[in-house]
Amino acid sequence: MTLRRAYVGLGSNLDAPALQIEHASAMLLREPRVASLRLSRLFRSPPWGPVAQPDFVNAVAEVACSMSAPALLRLLLDTELRMGRARRERWGPRRIDLDLLWHEDGPFEAAGISVPHPRLAERAFVLLPWADLAPECAIPGQGRVADLLEGVDCAGVVPLP
Repeated sequence: MTLRRAYVGLGSNLDAPALQIEHASAMLLREPRVASLRLSRLFRSPPWGPVAQPDFVNAVAEVACSMSAPALLRLLLDTELRMGRARRERWGPRRIDLDLLWHEDGPFEAAGISVPHPRLAERAFVLLPWADLAPECAIPGQGRVADLLEGVDCAGVVPLP
């Protein structure tokens, strides 16, 4: 079995967000095709968008798995559903949000989802936890995580104790 490395963004701002991230991580690890998962520190970040809502808790997981990028994406979406994620409004509050950020197999696009995410370089709530795990990771067409982090405003995104 060939293992592939991938990075997954995790976020929550409902129902004990830190526990939701821990629960999602545990669910992913129970998947037989996931060999290991290493989680960054947790970070608190202000919400994006026009909807009034609580702050988010965010993390990034480094995953070693035997899945292609589309298969891992399906697993992430299925995990969100099993955890009760309801997609009601864009940038709205959510119990769990699992985003495939990068996959060793390279860039891909499916069902309107691009991997790597085209706006990663703008998001401190993704780059700070990712740099916690893999600052040297190179994102195709965008650059190294550590370099991208230097170009974003990290105000308001703080590690949880």
